[in-house]
Amino acid sequence: MSLSITLSNREPVDNTTDAEKSIVDEADNTNPNPDGGYGWVVVFVCFVHTFWQNAWTGSWGIIQVALLKTTLHNSTSSTVSFIGSLGLALSCALGIFTIRLAHTIGARWTSLIGILLYSISNIVSAWAVSNVGGLFIACGFTYGLGACLMYTMSNSLPLQWFDTKLGTANGIVKLGGGIGATVMAIVTSVLTDKLGIAWTFRIFGLLSLVTGVPAAFLIRERIPAQGSFNVDWSLFKSVTFSCLFASGVVGVFSIYAPPFFLPAVTTSLGFSTSVSAGVVACFNASMAIGRLTSGFACDKFGSMNTLLLAMALNGLTMFTLWSFASTLHVLILFSILNGIANGAFFVALPTAVGRLAGELRGAGAVSIAITGWTPGLLVGNPIAGFLIGSTGAGRSHSIVPYRAAIFYAGGMALLSLAFVIAARVRVDTRFAVKL
Repeated sequence: MSLSITLSNREPVDNTTDAEKSIVDEADNTNPNPDGGYGWVVVFVCFVHTFWQNAWTGSWGIIQVALLKTTLHNSTSSTVSFIGSLGLALSCALGIFTIRLAHTIGARWTSLIGILLYSISNIVSAWAVSNVGGLFIACGFTYGLGACLMYTMSNSLPLQWFDTKLGTANGIVKLGGGIGATVMAIVTSVLTDKLGIAWTFRIFGLLSLVTGVPAAFLIRERIPAQGSFNVDWSLFKSVTFSCLFASGVVGVFSIYAPPFFLPAVTTSLGFSTSVSAGVVACFNASMAIGRLTSGFACDKFGSMNTLLLAMALNGLTMFTLWSFASTLHVLILFSILNGIANGAFFVALPTAVGRLAGELRGAGAVSIAITGWTPGLLVGNPIAGFLIGSTGAGRSHSIVPYRAAIFYAGGMALLSLAFVIAARVRVDTRFAVKL
């Protein structure tokens, strides 16, 4: 159920600005979405593309460890993590550019170019595993560009086909990413051990090519590209939108710290490579569960309420569990709970923004919000890597030296929570109300 419909079923909200009311009015005046039909085929395509995008991000921590042990053993952890951070940052930084491109050539061709660039980036990376500069270009820039084209379309297309089931549709799309991260983390661990890092990249590239390209041709748009892929900067006149935007900007500083550094933590604590991969797989599996269940929660309890709970759980588990995770049982418990919260963030925030902005401005609003994640994705993990390096955590056999990085990530999660609360209170101070 959209925010506008939810508001219409109760007392009018008097504390909204004219800009916020215009957003709601625009959503009310849009023809209702079919809430299904061919939209489920579009969701399937987005599921496949998100599978491959998150397969890379969910496996990067394992790839990073393999690179540092083999072809890049003379490099530092912060340098190699920055390669992954660059790819992550660009996958969001070019969101507005992607919307402009889709406005011109349509969603199908935009997604097709994205999956092609993604596949090429992995195949080329196989020949650059011993060259930091080459990996920055292939793994960082080329991957980031391709991933951004796919990710932006995957966040935008469900808005054309779903209204009351938008959360469920987004949850299924993001479930693809959770499954991709879970399955490919295990596969990556096996491949790096058995075939080496170069062939791991090649297999990523070839499999994504043969599955992602045919899927892209199934994309169909319900609204002409010129009518839906628009960027409206007046959205920032809405205090609610601005707070949701800020929550994403701050929140992503903490989001990727667990999947990127859990392998390093488990290794430092003396666990084997297989156990390390298992912990990461547990996190990714929980993230998949969080993505799917949060989609249902967005439709049942409201997307803002779901986002609020997700960021609260994210921050609290870092302070109360990860910082004391000296045993495998605590690590697994943290991986489950934080993974669920992590997955919910990626569903609840785009759903909340899309519903607030309405169908015609939703794609542009989501692209603006996701573009705001760029600083956190670019420097969030390197900051954590720097804190880990400066405390000598990599040479320790204790969780204590990792606490500086953990508290930094947890603090950013709680700051993000504060912005979500501000957005929620701006609309209605009654937290029991579905929003």
